[in-house]
Amino acid sequence: MKTSGELREIRKRRQRYKISRTSCGRCRLLVHRTNNNIYAQILDVSGKSTVAHVSTLSKAVKEVVKNGGNKEAAACVGKLIAKAALDKGIKEVVFDRSGFLYHGRVQLLAESARENGLVF
Repeated sequence: MKTSGELREIRKRRQRYKISRTSCGRCRLLVHRTNNNIYAQILDVSGKSTVAHVSTLSKAVKEVVKNGGNKEAAACVGKLIAKAALDKGIKEVVFDRSGFLYHGRVQLLAESARENGLVF
């Protein structure tokens, strides 16, 4: 029987394969979550350099939310990553959830980024 970490890695590989085939030259919005924090970064088309990044460890987020592991913090990170992307001239991205299920904090971050102008 596989552990939850092994199952996430399988989902991650499957999703990255699909993204690589259908991204059409768009940047990638990568999300990673832990129990205490959530991280979002925008990678360029090659995937080798970070264009923008925001996490619950950032000063801007810490001023707004007290706990980094809840839905309020995820919504704040989504809002700030969308603002950072639009400032860099990036409007369309591909959403990469890194094998995490599209539920809870990951879903809220994505919806918040969409509401603030990112298209994916």
